[in-house]
Amino acid sequence: MERISLIDQETLTMAVPRNRLSNARKNSKRAHHAKKPKSLSICSNCGTARLPHCSCKACGTYADRTPTTQEAQ
Repeated sequence: MERISLIDQETLTMAVPRNRLSNARKNSKRAHHAKKPKSLSICSNCGTARLPHCSCKACGTYADRTPTTQEAQ
């Protein structure tokens, strides 16, 4: 009972939206939220598709350089 009386004495403020969005406005705001397809480039060494600015998963080359392992150095 003490807890209820304390809540009544304090002024509680909460965030409340000013106006409700209709379904049409809500969906038109979300029109640009669709996932876009990833752009792929072709590896110059082996010819497989790879993400730009990333090393090739098939052969491991990046920017026309072959990777070196820690053991080789």
